[in-house]
Amino acid sequence: MSIEPIRADYVTFLQLQGRILHLEFQTKLESTPPLPLRMLDYWVRLYRLYRLPITQVVVLLLPPSPETVIETAFTVETTRHEYRVIRLWEENPELFLNDPALLPLASLAATTQPQALLQQVVVKVNQVEPRQRPEISAYTQILAGLKYKKDLIRQLFREGIMRESVIYQEILREGEQRGQQRERALILRQLTRRVGELPQEVLDRIETLSLEQLENLGEALLDFQAQADLETWFSTLDVGVKMT
Repeated sequence: MSIEPIRADYVTFLQLQGRILHLEFQTKLESTPPLPLRMLDYWVRLYRLYRLPITQVVVLLLPPSPETVIETAFTVETTRHEYRVIRLWEENPELFLNDPALLPLASLAATTQPQALLQQVVVKVNQVEPRQRPEISAYTQILAGLKYKKDLIRQLFREGIMRESVIYQEILREGEQRGQQRERALILRQLTRRVGELPQEVLDRIETLSLEQLENLGEALLDFQAQADLETWFSTLDVGVKMT
Protein backbone atom coordinates (compact mmCIF):
# COMPACT_ATOMS: atom_id res chain seq x y z
CA MET A 1 0.00 0.00 0.00
CA SER A 2 1.54 3.30 -1.08
CA ILE A 3 1.65 6.19 1.38
CA GLU A 4 1.53 9.80 0.18
CA PRO A 5 4.11 12.22 1.65
CA ILE A 6 3.11 14.25 4.69
CA ARG A 7 1.60 17.56 3.55
CA ALA A 8 0.86 19.16 6.89
CA ASP A 9 0.49 22.95 6.94
CA TYR A 10 3.23 23.57 9.51
CA VAL A 11 5.56 21.21 11.40
CA THR A 12 8.49 22.30 13.57
CA PHE A 13 10.73 20.92 16.31
CA LEU A 14 10.48 22.68 19.68
CA GLN A 15 14.01 22.08 20.92
CA LEU A 16 13.56 23.27 24.52
CA GLN A 17 10.49 21.09 24.98
CA GLY A 18 11.82 18.15 22.98
CA ARG A 19 8.62 17.77 20.98
CA ILE A 20 7.09 18.32 17.55
CA LEU A 21 4.54 21.10 16.95
CA HIS A 22 2.05 20.44 14.14
CA LEU A 23 -0.39 23.16 13.02
CA GLU A 24 -3.27 22.83 10.57
CA PHE A 25 -5.12 25.92 9.30
CA GLN A 26 -8.72 25.44 8.19
CA THR A 27 -11.32 27.80 6.74
CA LYS A 28 -13.98 25.09 6.98
CA LEU A 29 -14.38 21.82 8.85
CA GLU A 30 -15.64 19.66 5.99
CA SER A 31 -12.88 17.73 4.23
CA THR A 32 -12.08 14.37 2.65
CA PRO A 33 -10.86 12.48 4.59
CA PRO A 34 -12.52 14.03 7.67
CA LEU A 35 -10.35 16.35 9.74
CA PRO A 36 -10.16 14.10 12.87
CA LEU A 37 -8.93 11.18 10.74
CA ARG A 38 -6.36 13.41 9.02
CA MET A 39 -5.03 14.56 12.39
CA LEU A 40 -4.63 10.96 13.52
CA ASP A 41 -2.91 10.10 10.24
CA TYR A 42 -0.50 13.04 10.60
CA TRP A 43 0.26 12.04 14.21
CA VAL A 44 1.04 8.43 13.32
CA ARG A 45 3.31 9.39 10.43
CA LEU A 46 5.13 12.11 12.35
CA TYR A 47 5.64 9.83 15.35
CA ARG A 48 6.89 7.01 13.12
CA LEU A 49 9.38 9.44 11.60
CA TYR A 50 10.64 11.27 14.71
CA ARG A 51 9.60 9.18 17.76
CA LEU A 52 8.94 12.34 19.78
CA PRO A 53 5.86 13.66 21.60
CA ILE A 54 3.65 15.70 19.27
CA THR A 55 1.43 18.69 20.01
CA GLN A 56 -1.27 19.10 17.35
CA VAL A 57 -3.31 22.26 16.94
CA VAL A 58 -6.07 22.98 14.42
CA VAL A 59 -6.50 26.72 13.83
CA LEU A 60 -10.00 27.50 12.56
CA LEU A 61 -9.80 30.74 10.60
CA LEU A 62 -13.54 31.35 10.19
CA PRO A 63 -16.55 30.48 12.38
CA PRO A 64 -18.69 27.60 11.05
CA SER A 65 -22.49 27.67 10.97
CA PRO A 66 -24.06 27.74 14.47
CA GLU A 67 -25.26 24.13 14.31
CA THR A 68 -21.80 22.76 13.42
CA VAL A 69 -20.11 20.55 16.00
CA ILE A 70 -16.39 21.28 16.25
CA GLU A 71 -14.69 17.96 16.93
CA THR A 72 -11.48 17.79 18.95
CA ALA A 73 -10.83 14.05 18.74
CA PHE A 74 -10.93 11.01 16.48
CA THR A 75 -12.83 8.16 18.12
CA VAL A 76 -13.55 4.68 16.74
CA GLU A 77 -14.20 1.89 19.25
CA THR A 78 -11.12 1.73 21.50
CA THR A 79 -9.07 4.16 19.41
CA ARG A 80 -9.12 7.78 20.56
CA HIS A 81 -6.83 10.58 19.40
CA GLU A 82 -7.19 14.16 20.67
CA TYR A 83 -5.89 17.48 19.38
CA ARG A 84 -6.37 21.12 20.32
CA VAL A 85 -8.65 23.47 18.38
CA ILE A 86 -8.17 27.26 18.34
CA ARG A 87 -11.16 29.33 17.23
CA LEU A 88 -9.35 32.34 15.82
CA TRP A 89 -12.43 34.59 15.94
CA GLU A 90 -12.48 34.16 19.75
CA GLU A 91 -8.82 35.04 20.32
CA ASN A 92 -7.51 38.42 21.48
CA PRO A 93 -5.80 40.14 18.51
CA GLU A 94 -3.05 41.40 20.83
CA LEU A 95 -1.70 37.84 20.84
CA PHE A 96 -0.83 38.24 17.15
CA LEU A 97 -0.15 41.94 16.62
CA ASN A 98 3.29 42.05 18.23
CA ASP A 99 4.78 38.97 16.55
CA PRO A 100 5.59 39.29 12.81
CA ALA A 101 5.23 35.53 12.34
CA LEU A 102 1.66 35.62 13.73
CA LEU A 103 0.67 39.01 12.33
CA PRO A 104 -1.15 37.60 9.24
CA LEU A 105 -3.68 35.97 11.62
CA ALA A 106 -4.50 39.16 13.52
CA SER A 107 -7.19 40.48 11.17
CA LEU A 108 -9.31 37.36 11.80
CA ALA A 109 -9.16 37.62 15.61
CA ALA A 110 -11.96 38.77 17.93
CA THR A 111 -13.14 42.37 17.47
CA THR A 112 -16.24 44.53 17.59
CA GLN A 113 -14.64 47.00 15.15
CA PRO A 114 -13.29 45.01 12.20
CA GLN A 115 -12.11 47.96 10.10
CA ALA A 116 -10.26 49.51 13.04
CA LEU A 117 -8.53 46.17 13.66
CA LEU A 118 -7.51 45.89 10.02
CA GLN A 119 -6.10 49.43 10.15
CA GLN A 120 -4.11 48.44 13.23
CA VAL A 121 -2.79 45.38 11.40
CA VAL A 122 -1.65 47.57 8.48
CA VAL A 123 0.28 49.80 10.89
CA LYS A 124 2.00 46.76 12.39
CA VAL A 125 2.86 45.34 8.96
CA ASN A 126 4.56 48.59 8.03
CA GLN A 127 6.69 48.36 11.18
CA VAL A 128 8.07 44.95 10.19
CA GLU A 129 11.74 44.75 9.19
CA PRO A 130 11.93 45.76 5.48
CA ARG A 131 13.25 42.44 4.17
CA GLN A 132 10.38 40.52 5.79
CA ARG A 133 7.69 43.06 5.05
CA PRO A 134 6.67 42.11 1.47
CA GLU A 135 6.00 38.46 2.28
CA ILE A 136 4.26 39.17 5.61
CA SER A 137 2.12 41.80 3.91
CA ALA A 138 1.15 39.34 1.16
CA TYR A 139 0.17 36.63 3.67
CA THR A 140 -1.76 39.18 5.72
CA GLN A 141 -3.75 40.41 2.73
CA ILE A 142 -4.58 36.86 1.63
CA LEU A 143 -5.96 35.91 5.05
CA ALA A 144 -7.74 39.24 5.49
CA GLY A 145 -9.53 38.47 2.21
CA LEU A 146 -11.42 35.70 4.01
CA LYS A 147 -13.27 38.31 6.07
CA TYR A 148 -12.91 41.78 4.54
CA LYS A 149 -13.84 43.26 1.17
CA LYS A 150 -10.98 43.37 -1.31
CA ASP A 151 -11.44 47.07 -2.02
CA LEU A 152 -11.00 47.89 1.68
CA ILE A 153 -7.89 45.71 1.93
CA ARG A 154 -6.33 47.31 -1.15
CA GLN A 155 -7.18 50.81 0.09
CA LEU A 156 -5.74 50.39 3.59
CA PHE A 157 -2.61 48.54 2.52
CA ARG A 158 -1.91 50.90 -0.36
CA GLU A 159 -2.21 53.93 1.95
CA GLY A 160 0.10 52.34 4.50
CA ILE A 161 2.58 51.31 1.82
CA MET A 162 2.73 54.82 0.35
CA ARG A 163 3.40 56.33 3.78
CA GLU A 164 5.99 53.96 5.19
CA SER A 165 7.39 51.28 2.88
CA VAL A 166 10.27 52.22 0.60
CA ILE A 167 10.34 48.68 -0.83
CA TYR A 168 6.68 48.77 -1.73
CA GLN A 169 6.94 52.27 -3.21
CA GLU A 170 9.45 50.81 -5.66
CA ILE A 171 7.12 47.91 -6.45
CA LEU A 172 4.21 50.27 -7.08
CA ARG A 173 6.31 52.49 -9.36
CA GLU A 174 7.25 49.48 -11.43
CA GLY A 175 3.55 48.76 -11.86
CA GLU A 176 1.04 46.02 -11.34
CA GLN A 177 3.06 43.42 -13.24
CA ARG A 178 5.77 43.28 -10.56
CA GLY A 179 3.16 42.89 -7.84
CA GLN A 180 1.47 40.17 -9.85
CA GLN A 181 4.77 38.28 -10.12
CA ARG A 182 5.20 38.40 -6.35
CA GLU A 183 1.64 37.24 -5.81
CA ARG A 184 2.15 34.35 -8.23
CA ALA A 185 5.42 33.27 -6.59
CA LEU A 186 3.84 33.28 -3.14
CA ILE A 187 0.84 31.27 -4.32
CA LEU A 188 3.07 28.73 -6.09
CA ARG A 189 5.01 28.16 -2.86
CA GLN A 190 1.78 27.66 -0.93
CA LEU A 191 0.32 25.34 -3.58
CA THR A 192 3.45 23.17 -3.51
CA ARG A 193 3.19 22.89 0.27
CA ARG A 194 -0.50 21.99 0.11
CA VAL A 195 -0.65 19.55 -2.82
CA GLY A 196 2.95 18.69 -3.77
CA GLU A 197 5.03 19.45 -6.86
CA LEU A 198 2.96 20.78 -9.76
CA PRO A 199 3.32 19.52 -13.36
CA GLN A 200 4.57 22.01 -15.92
CA GLU A 201 1.20 22.33 -17.65
CA VAL A 202 -0.36 23.46 -14.37
CA LEU A 203 2.45 25.97 -13.79
CA ASP A 204 1.92 27.31 -17.31
CA ARG A 205 -1.78 27.74 -16.64
CA ILE A 206 -1.13 29.64 -13.42
CA GLU A 207 1.11 31.99 -15.41
CA THR A 208 -1.94 33.06 -17.44
CA LEU A 209 -4.08 34.05 -14.43
CA SER A 210 -4.98 37.68 -13.88
CA LEU A 211 -4.19 39.44 -10.59
CA GLU A 212 -7.80 39.06 -9.44
CA GLN A 213 -7.78 35.34 -10.29
CA LEU A 214 -4.49 34.93 -8.39
CA GLU A 215 -6.04 36.58 -5.34
CA ASN A 216 -9.04 34.26 -5.56
CA LEU A 217 -6.72 31.26 -5.87
CA GLY A 218 -4.75 32.46 -2.85
CA GLU A 219 -7.91 32.28 -0.76
CA ALA A 220 -9.18 29.01 -2.26
CA LEU A 221 -5.93 27.06 -1.79
CA LEU A 222 -6.32 27.21 1.99
CA ASP A 223 -8.84 24.38 1.60
CA PHE A 224 -6.92 22.30 -0.97
CA GLN A 225 -5.88 18.79 0.05
CA ALA A 226 -4.78 17.39 -3.33
CA GLN A 227 -4.06 18.48 -6.91
CA ALA A 228 -7.59 17.40 -7.80
CA ASP A 229 -8.84 20.37 -5.75
CA LEU A 230 -6.76 22.70 -7.92
CA GLU A 231 -8.20 21.11 -11.07
CA THR A 232 -11.71 21.61 -9.68
CA TRP A 233 -10.92 25.27 -9.05
CA PHE A 234 -9.65 25.67 -12.62
CA SER A 235 -12.87 24.08 -13.89
CA THR A 236 -14.88 26.84 -12.20
CA LEU A 237 -12.87 29.36 -14.23
CA ASP A 238 -13.70 27.48 -17.42
CA VAL A 239 -17.41 27.50 -16.54
CA GLY A 240 -17.24 31.22 -15.88
CA VAL A 241 -15.64 31.86 -19.26
CA LYS A 242 -18.29 29.79 -21.06
CA MET A 243 -21.13 31.58 -19.27
CA THR A 244 -19.81 34.97 -20.25
